[in-house]
Amino acid sequence: MTADNPTGPLGGHLDDDDYPAYTMGRAAEMLGTTQGFLRAIGDARLITPLRSAGGHRRYSRYQLRIAARARELVDQGTPIEAACRIIILEDQLEEAQRLNAEYRRAADAADPDPAA
Repeated sequence: MTADNPTGPLGGHLDDDDYPAYTMGRAAEMLGTTQGFLRAIGDARLITPLRSAGGHRRYSRYQLRIAARARELVDQGTPIEAACRIIILEDQLEEAQRLNAEYRRAADAADPDPAA
């Protein structure tokens, strides 16, 4: 097996954070939560797991990180709907800050010395 032509059960997705590698049961076990919690954050549209050919939910590592953040907030007493909204807003803020920094870099590159 080589890096250019990976084979095996994950088919080269070992380093892919978005690959839906975890079943609902395994995801709940890894997070130390219940399957009902995962269903609830799915119903709140915080994460949307992929479905296997048999219709079973499958989660990626990225989704598990989001679910872990939701669990952290819920464990602190935040209602699940509010926790999901907080995480969505945090994500939107992070994206806006990233875009803002990108625009600043582009503006600085276009006008490297505004004092001159």
